Formats: sequence, structure tokens, C-alpha cells
Amino acid sequence: MYILKNSIKSITRNKGRNILIGIIILVIAASSTVTLAIRNTANKLVKDYESAHDIIGTISFNRQQLSEQFKGGEEARKSNIEAFNNIEQLTLENIKNYGQSSNLKSYYYTYSTSLNSDTLTKATDSFEYEVENKETITNPPTGDQNNGINRGGPEEGHTSTNNGTTTVITRSKEKFESDRNLTGDFELDGYSSYNAMTDFVNGVYKITEGEMITDLTNYECVINSELATLNEVKVGDTITLKNPNTEKTYDFTVKGIYKDNSNQDDSSNMYSPAANKIITGSELIEKLVADDNTLVTNITPYFVLQNEESIQAFTEELKTKGLNEYYTLNTNEDELKNATQSIENVKTFATTFLIITLIIATIVLFVINMINIRERKYEIGVFRTIGVSKAKLTLQFVLELLIVSIIMLSIGSVFGAMLSKPVGNKLLQNEIEASKTADEEISNNFGRGGKMGGPGGPMENTGIARVEQIDSIEAVVDVNVIMQLLGIGILLTIASSLASMISIQRFSPLTILKERS
Repeated sequence: MYILKNSIKSITRNKGRNILIGIIILVIAASSTVTLAIRNTANKLVKDYESAHDIIGTISFNRQQLSEQFKGGEEARKSNIEAFNNIEQLTLENIKNYGQSSNLKSYYYTYSTSLNSDTLTKATDSFEYEVENKETITNPPTGDQNNGINRGGPEEGHTSTNNGTTTVITRSKEKFESDRNLTGDFELDGYSSYNAMTDFVNGVYKITEGEMITDLTNYECVINSELATLNEVKVGDTITLKNPNTEKTYDFTVKGIYKDNSNQDDSSNMYSPAANKIITGSELIEKLVADDNTLVTNITPYFVLQNEESIQAFTEELKTKGLNEYYTLNTNEDELKNATQSIENVKTFATTFLIITLIIATIVLFVINMINIRERKYEIGVFRTIGVSKAKLTLQFVLELLIVSIIMLSIGSVFGAMLSKPVGNKLLQNEIEASKTADEEISNNFGRGGKMGGPGGPMENTGIARVEQIDSIEAVVDVNVIMQLLGIGILLTIASSLASMISIQRFSPLTILKERS
């Protein structure tokens, strides 16, 4: 208690010196509060983004690995082709097996097939006419591949020129009909949940009439606006599709009409790439395949991983579960890191600024304390002569600086809080507005104006940050910041008091008094 009282008296006696120290600590406190608040806010933003934007993995064919194993010569080319032909396509059972993993949060997929129709006209840039039992196609689609079957390559007796001129392909009517029926004119895509509908999530597709299907098992669908206009189909109508191999028919109720916003500036094609794409539920596709196994299907999986560490573990798990060596797991990890790079830069800048500020402050306070000790040499000698121990004397000097530090840190934190709020608001503003816009766009893309929900639950894994998670900055200067600031004050006090600690231990009271006399 005596040391505390003496420390307070010493502070009041040396007002000028302590005011100078207080101003320095005040500046340090204010700047530290701002940088800590920015750093913590940036850190929170990154964590919120990472929790809202999952790491998504997809399985794709690794052409590079296949080509690297067979290089040079005709034999290598034949081996390459043979290896490619022997690669089995992923099945629904494979995907469900891979999805049962502790490395995943969840998984979803698209299940696709293709059908014909006697009542719908295909949206295509080409036209067909019959001449003497021959079928001639003008301006056919080129390079169109579906399930490994080429639908647009040159056939018997064809002419071809470049630079946008007409390409004419002539072949027997029987062969043309046979080729056309292999896959069907209309692509039927079945989604396992709303989360799998990434084109709607990203705004590439958008419901313009009606709404998205609500049951993945019913004979319901949404169709492209161009296909709907061409065939005068409206929401609530029934369309009939058929298996191109067995002629079995299926009736679908049109729940919604969507627009394809991709390639809006592409004037080379009359219709968009998704003009003939019809969307339904994956469970319905499963029912169709179970009922008729002649349907040609294709499946695309999406795996939601637990975290970054799960990527390698899940890759190894896929190998143990029998995934072919020519398939590889691709993720959006790099995209997520790029998306938060600017926020990470802000956090790094704040941390660097804080470290530099503390280093400079420590040096300045250390120098001031050295000067202070030299001025109070006689006082130290008197105290030591009357029996005050070195430890108590050192504690007094440390207490003096600590009391000043705590007072000025408290005042400085208030100023820092006032400054950090507008800075934090500015930092959050763009993220909040972007999240709101993205959330509203997704809802509109699905033909709903309110909160999204449906198959697979709410849009929990869409990769869009929820606004309510980061819409407040009231906690920018919170208990965590205050505790960090207190820790900084204590470290500064100890570091800058090293001068007094060392000097007091070295000073001899008799020598001090003798020099004074």
C-alpha cells in the first residue's frame, strides 16, 4: 500500500513528464484500438465467408494423366484409345458411395438423360428437308457431343467450307433417323436439391414465369423460355416426352419457365445453349431409369468438403473406394482464397501497422524512462539509504508507468472506438450490399421473392454469405479488443521499464549521495 501511495504522489509531482508519457500512450492506445478492431473485423469477415462458402469438389476426367502415360508412336496412340474406352463412367451408386464420407458435409448431383417428343419442336438453327428419299441438313450444329455420341460430325457425301458459309451434309433418311434417335432432341436434367442448381444460384438461369419445381419425384419440370415460345407452352401445360429407343412416353407438368442469360452477346447462334434443356428432379430420373434401363444417362456429382484439410483425405478415400486413376478431384479452394484476398490484405496491413507502432512506442518510452531515471537518481539513493529494497523501488517505478498507461489506454480506447466504427462500417459496407444483392437475385432466379427453401432444405450451401451474419459492427471494439489492449499496455510497461529495473539494480546509494553532495 505504501508503494502504491508513493507511486501516485510521484505521478502528481512530476506532471510534465507524465503528461508527455500519457500523450504518447494515448496515441498508441487509439491507433492500437483502431488496428485491432480492423484486424478482428477482417478476421471475422474471412471466417464468415469461409463458413458460408463451402469447398466444393467435383470429379472430372484427367486427360493430361492419360496422355502422359502414352507418348509417341502408333502403338501409344492405340493404347491411349483403348485405355480411354475401358474407363467406366461414374454411376449413381458410385456417387452415393463416395458421398458417405466423414470428410464431407454433404453432397449433391445432377442426373441427366435425353428424350424426344412428338409434340415439341426442337429449338435449332438447322432445318431439314427430304429430297428423293435423302435427308439434307443445312447449317447443322457442330461439335455437339452428348454422352459420348457425336450428333453433328460429317457423314456420307458432304460439302464443307469455312468462314461462316453453308455446310451441307447429305445422308440416307434411314441413317439420319437412326442417328437422331440415339440420344434424343431434349436434354432432361435432374437435380438432387436446389443446391445442385448452380446455374440458378449464379444467375445464369432465372425463372421468369411460374416457379421452380417443389418435389423432386413428381413429373414436373421447368423449360427454357425459347423452347416455350417456339412451342407456345405456358405454365401449367403438359408436355409429352419419349424415350428415343423404346418410344415410351412421359407426361410432364410445366411448373416454370426460365431464361438462359449466358452468351447474350453471341449473335452467331439463333438460340441459347440451354434452349432445349428441360429441368426436373434427380429422383424422377432415377424412377425413369429403373423403369426403362435403355435410357442413356450422365451424372455430375458435387461434394461439399468439411475444410481444407479434408481435400487430401477425401482424395485418398476416393482411391480406396475404387475411383479410376484417370479421374481427379477438382475443388474451388483457389477461388475461395482469391475471393477473400482483399480482406486478408486489410488484416495483414492492420497487423503490420500495429507491430510497427508498438516497436516505435516501446523504443520511445524506453528512452523517456532512461532520462527519467537519470533525473531521479538522488531520489533513488535516498530511498535505498533509508532501507527501501531494490525490488520495492523497482515495483514503484513500474507502478507509476502502469497507472499512467491504464488511464491513458482507457481514454485512448474510447477515441479508438469512435474511429474504428466508421472504418469498420466502410469495410463491411461493400460485403453487406453484395450479399443482399446476391441473396435477392438467387431468390428471384428461383421465381420466389421471399426466403428460399425447398428440396435439400434452405440454401445453406450455395456459397453466398448471409447478410444477417455480418450486418452489425457494434462488437468491433468488444471485450476481446479491450483484453488485447490491456495486454499491450502491460507489455509496453514492462518493456519500457527495463531501463529503471536495470539502473536501480546497478546504482549504489552511497555513490549516488556522494555524487549529489
